[in-house]
Amino acid sequence: MSHSHAHAAARKPLALALALIVGLMAGEVVFGVSAGSLALLADAGHMLTDAAALGLALAAASFAGRPARGRWTFGFRRLEILAAHVNGITLVIVGVVIVYTAIRRLVDPPDVRGGVVLVVALVGIAVNFAAAALLRGPSRESLNVRGAFLHVATDLGAFAGTAVAGGLVLATGWDRFDPIASLAVAALIFWSSFSLLRESTRILLEVSPDEPRDVAGAMLGVPGVVQVHDLHVWTVGSGFPSVSAHVLVEPGADCHALRLQLANILGERFGLSHSTLQVEHAQPGQPDTARLPVVGQPGSRS
Repeated sequence: MSHSHAHAAARKPLALALALIVGLMAGEVVFGVSAGSLALLADAGHMLTDAAALGLALAAASFAGRPARGRWTFGFRRLEILAAHVNGITLVIVGVVIVYTAIRRLVDPPDVRGGVVLVVALVGIAVNFAAAALLRGPSRESLNVRGAFLHVATDLGAFAGTAVAGGLVLATGWDRFDPIASLAVAALIFWSSFSLLRESTRILLEVSPDEPRDVAGAMLGVPGVVQVHDLHVWTVGSGFPSVSAHVLVEPGADCHALRLQLANILGERFGLSHSTLQVEHAQPGQPDTARLPVVGQPGSRS
């Protein structure tokens, strides 16, 4: 699937999931206030970030599909990564707020209407399950959609915990089950944000998705290749890993044929289908002592 088609395919499930989440959030705020439930209001606050995350992901997917132009030689693909990074940061902020409020309510718990909490939580489970199902497939192809999916999947687990808390409050009358459920929500949020921020940060810092020495070693395994240097491996956006390298081959070797062979190996073995390889003949009489790859040397990737 091409990048533009992938972005177009992600927009519909993102829009549908956004509509589901906004509808549930509005109902949850109303019932959370009437029930005096922090767990429901915490979920509603998280749902607000879900709605923002889905809206941001939808906008990023729309822009990312635009073609390269002018000085934007890679197009707008990196917007997806920025959107995922912002979503990870918002998850952390919401988690901190929930922990702070939950601790206060553990010290001085308000009255909680467990029946209302239970019913709304069960509805939340159904809605978030539907939204997560919509986003699960596209999330495997796009870090941007994965960020939105993590928001929704976290809420799915949170609603499950809230339902348990509502049932326990209803059965025992102990209101502290509600803030305890909120702390469980916060734990899920921190876990989701860590994985999302770790991956988006690696891409923004252009950390190689593969070990460069393994990539260079595979290239050096091709007969006729003498040396690989100025090797750079990075990710532009979701589904767009790239590699560039300067390759020296034996005098008399077919540079064009070797370049095609190297490009095929990079694509098939490492998924590096976007390669820029400068292939040249080694100088006659140059000693063949550079079989080990020389990676990470300064060099242009353009």
